[in-house]
Amino acid sequence: MSGAVAGPDGLLRCPWGVSTEDYLPYHDTEWGRPVHGEDPLFERICLEAFQSGLSWITILRRREGFRDAFAGFSIERVAAFDEQDAARLLADGRIIRNRAKIAAAIANAKAAQRLDGGLDELVWRFAADPDRPAPATLADVPAVTAESTALAKELKKHGFSFVGPTTAYALMQACGLVDDHLVDCHVRQSTS
Repeated sequence: MSGAVAGPDGLLRCPWGVSTEDYLPYHDTEWGRPVHGEDPLFERICLEAFQSGLSWITILRRREGFRDAFAGFSIERVAAFDEQDAARLLADGRIIRNRAKIAAAIANAKAAQRLDGGLDELVWRFAADPDRPAPATLADVPAVTAESTALAKELKKHGFSFVGPTTAYALMQACGLVDDHLVDCHVRQSTS
């Protein structure tokens, strides 16, 4: 598997970060950076669930449509969605129109409302050891870890769905609970 590769500006990046122009800003400024807050984490959980079975670029390119359709991913507002909202979402071409994933997003908002201590506290309990070795190549980046398996189990215990161990690990990567930027990636170099 590949190590870091030079981008159009000559900076070394994780290979996926230069695979399409749309990935550059996401890779450089967002992926792997710590995300805190109830609604921001809820957004990431929803987007990772919608990504299941699809490429991330499909979700990233529709992100603004998702944000608009899901009321900015306000937990309070999405938890109040009813059957008319679900029908509206199923007809919205700006998002992935999957009935089960739409229902999961609404149910997950309700589950998030019921959490003692909040979503931020629950998710960040599963952050990986910050001193673990940096991956040298994509082959060194796992799809599932003990932490992601435990996070998925805890989320499911609280009523969340579409949050299996692989989805939970993608969430951990995206939200900075683990830093999977390759050792030679300029983002890792600039934040260490």
